Amino acid sequence: MELTGRVAVLTGAGHGMGAAMAARFAAAGARGIVVSDVDGRAANAVAAAITAAGGRAVARRADAASRSDLRALVEVALTEYGRLDVFCSNAGVAFGTGVHASDEHWRRSFDLNVLQHVYAAQAALPTMLAARDGYLVITASSAGLLTLPGDAPYSVTKHAAVALAEWLAVTYRTRGIRVSALCPLGVRTPFLVDGVRANHPAANAVVAMGPLIEPDEVAEAVVAAMAEEALLILPHADAGDAYARKAADPDGWLRETVAGLPSVRSAAPNGGR
Repeated sequence: MELTGRVAVLTGAGHGMGAAMAARFAAAGARGIVVSDVDGRAANAVAAAITAAGGRAVARRADAASRSDLRALVEVALTEYGRLDVFCSNAGVAFGTGVHASDEHWRRSFDLNVLQHVYAAQAALPTMLAARDGYLVITASSAGLLTLPGDAPYSVTKHAAVALAEWLAVTYRTRGIRVSALCPLGVRTPFLVDGVRANHPAANAVVAMGPLIEPDEVAEAVVAAMAEEALLILPHADAGDAYARKAADPDGWLRETVAGLPSVRSAAPNGGR
């Protein structure tokens, strides 16, 4: 899919990768962008910057874990721009906790890292299927292909996000719907950088897995992958290599991962045992 003339909705677009994708889509000639974030002020700032640069964008505050909020974003796209071509469910959450994470952390992780993508598909698919054309971009993580030592809820729910992307792609490809799972390793966002500065185990594990890249590099990778209609968007080539090794030799991959991250321990009580 080329983005010229397209209309895109993005969640979690007030900061980081979402903001970078919104700006990059506009620069690629998108007809309109719906910028949404739970931080309404940040969403407004991103939309204003796109408009100032000559693009077209509107902002809406939305909780990406809310089915009704995501349906409302589709209606905004249809009302403001007359169509919906791309839905990027990009918001996410991480707590850096182990298997003994609180029920609240587990539930919020599933709500935002899994059900958001389910609700986005439910909201976007009727319009896209009627047009026999559309693109769903699900922000997962390389943790959804590999793992993230130090954060069990994040790893588990990001695996589920990748699985959902695969299922949607298999189910709707022949009906004109393309699906990609965005799976970066470390991206230089305040959330991750602050975790590294605090010496958080999960943040340190991300850094140990590969070099940090900028949100703009992720956005560029997304646009390129959408042009190729790739199932997996891998801004870090190392992630693809590691995923291939895992598939070919799961036990060898496990030994390599454990040996490479000897200092990583869960933040949960008793080291997550």
